Amino acid sequence: MGNFRLLGSVLIVALFVGGCAGTRSTQDLQPTAQYSALDSTALVYSDPVAQSPINDHPFRWLAFMMHPLGVVLDYAVNRPFYALASSSPTLFGYTGEDNMVHSQRLR
Repeated sequence: MGNFRLLGSVLIVALFVGGCAGTRSTQDLQPTAQYSALDSTALVYSDPVAQSPINDHPFRWLAFMMHPLGVVLDYAVNRPFYALASSSPTLFGYTGEDNMVHSQRLR
């Protein structure tokens, strides 16, 4: 039983560590078509699936599922701290740059 836990732990660590590792060159990242994937007419001229990365990381799907939790934490924790800091900028070191970043958030 202990060996299975150790093996499972090693596999989980290997997934986290090796997630972004690779030997891609800049040529591998070039689109397969002559049109950019960000071009609004790319759907007309090429297949967008063909322009996506071939080996997408499996934790990306986990990130999609966890995004709503991140939004809730942003509204419940981060934004109240910004509001508190903006109420007394000299005490908390709230700068004009912080104010600019906070004002650009979607409300």
